[in-house]
Amino acid sequence: MSEYVVKLPDVGEGIAEAEIVEWHVNAGDTITEDQVMVEVMTDKATVELPSPVSGVVLSITGAAGDIIAVGSPLIRIETNGGVTAALASPTPATAESPPTEFLGDATESQAPLTPPVTAAAAPQASARNGLAPPEAAPAAARTAAPAVRQRAKALGIDLATVTGTGPDGRIVHGDLDAHLTRNGAAAPSRTASTGDAADDSVDEIPVIGLRRNIAQRMQIAKTRIPHFTYVEEIDVSELERLRAQLNNEHADRESRLTVLPFLMRAVVVAVRDFPQMNARYDDENGVVSRHRSVHLGIATQTAKGLMVPVVKNAHGDDLWASADEVARLSAAARNGKITLEELSGSTITISSLGALGGIVSTPIINYPEVAIIGVNKISTRPVYVDGAVVPRQIMNLSSSFDHRVVDGADAAAFIQRIKALLETPALFFIA
Repeated sequence: MSEYVVKLPDVGEGIAEAEIVEWHVNAGDTITEDQVMVEVMTDKATVELPSPVSGVVLSITGAAGDIIAVGSPLIRIETNGGVTAALASPTPATAESPPTEFLGDATESQAPLTPPVTAAAAPQASARNGLAPPEAAPAAARTAAPAVRQRAKALGIDLATVTGTGPDGRIVHGDLDAHLTRNGAAAPSRTASTGDAADDSVDEIPVIGLRRNIAQRMQIAKTRIPHFTYVEEIDVSELERLRAQLNNEHADRESRLTVLPFLMRAVVVAVRDFPQMNARYDDENGVVSRHRSVHLGIATQTAKGLMVPVVKNAHGDDLWASADEVARLSAAARNGKITLEELSGSTITISSLGALGGIVSTPIINYPEVAIIGVNKISTRPVYVDGAVVPRQIMNLSSSFDHRVVDGADAAAFIQRIKALLETPALFFIA
């Protein structure tokens, strides 16, 4: 019998610490080699750590939300002699009792947690107060508005015990108040317009894991970068016609062209003339690094929060290759399979909320980059063209820049170049 101590490994890129997101084992559990023990989060992504050995968990260090330094002990595992017996037969907890999550399940042989109200229960309660019992009637026969039923449920009142004074015996809020008064309880205040019961409880939600990472990065970006946002209107009518035609001609392809691959291509072309946009600013050392390769960050919403997968060397991709890579990275991010490499190294970022994009937004720069392109939704608007009002498909771009290293005129010219490409999509094939 021996003890194996698993320490937090260096998960890459010189990361010095990680946050515990979720434990998958507890003290006393048996564990097999390569079984996931714990999920930890670096400043880039969530990483699953497998067990290097089989055995019995003696102890774990830290809880969800705790920050652990690289090299610190995470888990102690008993191996060798004690492992064989432990793996061969379940521990008393697993052999004799069901898992905790099943303890509350009701079966036909189990008694209900709350005894049912009997016919004698209500008269007894009323007799204690010197009052006659309410007129008996089945619960199904009691009519009440949904708001009244909701309030009665919140107060723990069985409507079968309440006498309605409304039309045709309908139960109203005043009947609930009277019922409480008869039973020695004060009627709580309620909102007159909705009838909802007052609820002063507060849900406290720890900011941990990806949410804490997002909060920290947003705070750094807003406190260190003097943002300015430039909004421009783009007529994408011709682009939408081209996009529909290309999708129809390539219906056999798995990926479909959205506006995003066109915008990605427009950014790639535009940074040739404006290399200061494809850059990262080391404000501590006062150095701007302009990148010749375009590594496009694509802000992606997942169930756990915002992630920014990176399309590496986007300047070498055509429209379809861009669509395929975005689809692959987005799926990996949403399924929790994205790697640290795929979340690192972006030089300029695109942020799009699709149909939820609104009219205007003020995107926050992905520090330490110097520019972010925000995409707003497409809507059909009346536009004055050649002496007539015609319907056109319009989309706004709301883009933010680091004013320390990007001048307003340069930012405007950069967006105007993107606008020209999107409004005349034939230019994509000669650019």
